[in-house]
Amino acid sequence: MSRRSDLAMGVRFAVAGGRESWVRTVLTAVGVALGVALLLTASSVPNAMNSRTERSHARTITEAPHGHPVPRSDSSVLYGHADSVFRKTTVDGYLLRAEGKHPVVPPGISALPADGTMLVSPALKDLLGSDDGKLLRERLPYRIAGTIGDAGLNDPAELFYYAGSSTLTPHTGAHRLAHFGGGPDTVPLSPFLVVLSVLGCVVLLTPVAVFIATAVRFGSDRRDQRLASLRLVGADIRTTRRVAAGEAFAGAVLGVLLGWVFFLIGRELIGGVQVWNLSVFPSDLDPVPMLAALIVVAVPLSAVAVTLFAMRAVTVEPLGIARQTTTRRRRFWWRLVMPLAGLALLLKADRVTNKTEFIDPYPIAGGAILILAGLTVLLPWVVEAVVGRMRGGPVPFQLATRRLQLNSGSAARAVSGITVAVAGAVALQMYFAGLHDDFNRITGQNPARAQMHISASYPSAERAQQMIHAFQQTKGVKAVIGAIEGYADKPDGDPNAIGPWPTTSLTIGDCATLRELATLPSCEDGDSFVVHIKGHKESNAWVDKTVRPGGKVNVGLDGGPRLWTLPKSTPTVFARVDPMGQTRDGIFLTPSAIDLSMLPDAETTALVKTDRSVPDAADHVRNTAAGIDPLMRVWDISAVERDKQYASIENGLLAASAATMVLIAASMLVSQLEQLRARKRLLSVLVAFGTRRTTLGWSVLWQTALPVVLGLALAVAGGLGLGAALLRLIGKSVTDWWGFVPLAGAGAGVILLVTLLSLPPLWRMMRPDGLRTE
Repeated sequence: MSRRSDLAMGVRFAVAGGRESWVRTVLTAVGVALGVALLLTASSVPNAMNSRTERSHARTITEAPHGHPVPRSDSSVLYGHADSVFRKTTVDGYLLRAEGKHPVVPPGISALPADGTMLVSPALKDLLGSDDGKLLRERLPYRIAGTIGDAGLNDPAELFYYAGSSTLTPHTGAHRLAHFGGGPDTVPLSPFLVVLSVLGCVVLLTPVAVFIATAVRFGSDRRDQRLASLRLVGADIRTTRRVAAGEAFAGAVLGVLLGWVFFLIGRELIGGVQVWNLSVFPSDLDPVPMLAALIVVAVPLSAVAVTLFAMRAVTVEPLGIARQTTTRRRRFWWRLVMPLAGLALLLKADRVTNKTEFIDPYPIAGGAILILAGLTVLLPWVVEAVVGRMRGGPVPFQLATRRLQLNSGSAARAVSGITVAVAGAVALQMYFAGLHDDFNRITGQNPARAQMHISASYPSAERAQQMIHAFQQTKGVKAVIGAIEGYADKPDGDPNAIGPWPTTSLTIGDCATLRELATLPSCEDGDSFVVHIKGHKESNAWVDKTVRPGGKVNVGLDGGPRLWTLPKSTPTVFARVDPMGQTRDGIFLTPSAIDLSMLPDAETTALVKTDRSVPDAADHVRNTAAGIDPLMRVWDISAVERDKQYASIENGLLAASAATMVLIAASMLVSQLEQLRARKRLLSVLVAFGTRRTTLGWSVLWQTALPVVLGLALAVAGGLGLGAALLRLIGKSVTDWWGFVPLAGAGAGVILLVTLLSLPPLWRMMRPDGLRTE
């Protein structure tokens, strides 16, 4: 027969070769389909990112250049950024007010909201309508007049709104815009993050490729028996190999088609799913045509190549006698070639620093792929070498080890996917740990002294004082460090003289507040203080040059001179680091020491300490702030500040890792069921001879556990080696050698879950009627 005829015969065997054949084909197709669906999802990432960026830029408000304010016109709009946080989730929005009859409109809506109404994202509408959103509803007292379309949102889970406000004016903190869109300039990724992105792609996609290669070999033992029958009727070895390739090709093609079905169905369902704060619109998951075509062509061809390569190690003789004899031991030396070559490639790659302008991704990706793929080549040898030396033990353990000694290849293939996934995760964890200090900045803030920082500008200091009182009365607030801040300058002399004019800050607060900002010997309402900073001679001299006790100071900088006299008895004290990690110098006053009406342009800041035992205390504070002024700025105080690009990539990798782990779990379940199906007759024979089911059940568990333990040990070793090589590439040292522990535990947990799910089919297969045959 010709080669085409041999391949066609293999295809017929796969789809019309009886119950055994089509069950194997379906298992192969399902396994391949899971991998193809994830590959198609990965090929959609570039389009998804571009679509998100375009939508974000289309609605972005670009600030006017300094000194070139936007003029009022028939289309201009006043806006105020009113972002907030609700239970650690960002709620972003704008207050808008049209200045003409034809105002510009952001994407996703057809007209600006009227005064007192708002247009919201579907996710925000659902939240506000639920019981969980009642507290947030107090913060957004606008009537919902409609929803924002997909064109105006970054993702389907985004909490976003536009609200109309007739009180917006330039004097209340609003700004003017002429159009929406433009967006900020894209900030280039740090070279370290480029390496991280390349590593992430390799770590996430290599397990998928490994599983697809494993899936096309499902049922290989039964297939070899059928091929032995072909040898019996005169077919040569090459013919049987081509027939096997045809079977694998049919299963892979069916898997590609089924993978597209899984992808299209999953794309429609994924819009309502949020993983690690990431979600996408179904329309964003559009595979890049070239990548999609490559997947469609490469998967079936890879299935053929894997099958032909695997068949080289199998001697198919009539009646399949070669499968029943002892196979020769696997050789070790050539299995080290791939990981050592990958390690050498990484060690010889150009070093990466913060100043590196171009990074060649191919040595990095190639080295990581060779190391991870090399683990799958080493795993069968490790399992065979360790299991081959095991003797004795309980009966279930002996049954398991004897089965693995006869054929450990299928058991090693079953756990190869999780081995590669854990190894990649260990390397990623080490890389993240090495980059931690570069992208997580110590702020110097002290969350133990205060948890929230609030800032607002007001036309009068009296209203600012009312703001501090409002926060003091808020539910869940233990203390408020509230200060009214302004400036004072030296009243005599020429203010137009060349050089800086002596000016210092003016801080007004009660005694409790001032004690948080400076070290005071005593304090009563009406007291005043001159505050210096220890070790800062120049700034201290500047304060003294501005005013000394008994002298006059000008506190009306913009509204004309307003002179105020600093009492002669004013002591000089030293500043204390505040909860924000800052030190303030200048003049500190208690409220009775100065007439607050003299400070028309005072700015108020408040540092709020909340009672963590009160549920949603932080959200009660934000509700108070929004009730005073929707544009008031509220920040959480934290000891560490994370880089946004770093956090975004980390969240993306975590979300993709979760998807990969789900795929690995599903694929392992399919593989486990395939192995149980292949041993169905053997299990039935043992049960028929009186073997207890619990004995067989424990033997199956041991058959799974032994390769898993060996695979995880190999994964840890390979992951540590890959992580250390990557850190050396960027000039970092290993900071955490034990980060693999939770990752190995997660891998073991996945195996345990898969094993438990496979127990019900196992009990059904251990029946004497499994001896029936066709």
